[in-house]
Amino acid sequence: MVLKTFGWSFAVTALGLVAAVLYGGWTAFGVVLILSVLEISLSFDNAVVNAGILKKMSAFWQKIFLTVGVLIAVFGMRLVFPVVIVAFSAKMGPIEAVDLAWNDAERYEQLVTDAHPSIAAFGGMFLFMIFLDFVFEERDIRWLAWLERPLAKLGKIDMLSVCIALIVLLISSMTFAVNAHQHAGHADKAQTVLISGIAGLITYLVVGGLSGFFENRLEEEEEREHEAEEMAKKAGKPVPAVVMVGKAAFFLFLYLEVLDASFSFDGVIGAFAITNDIVPMALGLGIGAMYVRSLTVYLVRQGTLDDYVYLEHGAHYAIGALAVILLVTIQYQINEIITGLVGVVLIGWSFWSSVRRNKALAAEEVQPQEALTEV
Repeated sequence: MVLKTFGWSFAVTALGLVAAVLYGGWTAFGVVLILSVLEISLSFDNAVVNAGILKKMSAFWQKIFLTVGVLIAVFGMRLVFPVVIVAFSAKMGPIEAVDLAWNDAERYEQLVTDAHPSIAAFGGMFLFMIFLDFVFEERDIRWLAWLERPLAKLGKIDMLSVCIALIVLLISSMTFAVNAHQHAGHADKAQTVLISGIAGLITYLVVGGLSGFFENRLEEEEEREHEAEEMAKKAGKPVPAVVMVGKAAFFLFLYLEVLDASFSFDGVIGAFAITNDIVPMALGLGIGAMYVRSLTVYLVRQGTLDDYVYLEHGAHYAIGALAVILLVTIQYQINEIITGLVGVVLIGWSFWSSVRRNKALAAEEVQPQEALTEV
């Protein structure tokens, strides 16, 4: 099961490390290895959230996620994306940007750093909306009940998450604007931050709205399927559960790709703290992305989210923390180790809470049985 799920990841790791040695010797090998671990640690919460969405999709669309989706994630976000943002921010062609990445790594890094405020605003707002919509939703299972219960009540107010997100974006852009006056040439970037943040919000609303629309359509079909299943059970012929196909699955796939793109922002930017060379960077982040992909499928096939019910909560809180960190990094620098550890700690905490919950439920089931035995 592990080999089947992680086979491609193992193969890409071997090829990537060999390519690193051939390209830059053992130094490049070490850099690629570090970047791979960095990407996995920063994106583990991404895998948990992806698993919650992917389990609703059919086996066909899960395969699409692992094939076409990998091409988008590995080559698109980890290799092409850094070049695109450099080309966009420096107002140059993509070929010039590639030439710059190969021949002038320091200048390339500087251009990516200059583009960071707009990237952080876009990704931060997209992830922040995911977090807000999660905590404002009423649900039967609560992890931090003292916090989630009042937030769920507040969530009954229409468009509250959008209003809060816009307020946070406005504060972020105004703070950046105030500080921009102290630095020549930064004034225009304050407006760029605001526009990028709004673009991130719009992207979330459009993609999330479309996937939600088709998900509702599927729920209606599931209700009809449930009625047919009840009738089939009476006849001794149970009907398998419905999973998303067609347009519903396509827009969920699109949602997953945008989500992965937002998660990859911190990994791409953080990679420049380790190396300026685009080749080891692409190899390391690509290997890490493959493991995140495989881990997502593993969580789905093992039913881990069903067994450890608080994992999804922990992942969404990690998303919220990452969103805040991205928005803070518009103005202030935060160490990538802190960014990675926040997500790991929150998910680890939620996993531990899930284990404790399972033990408590198991103990409750044993006690009545012991009482019946004594009687």
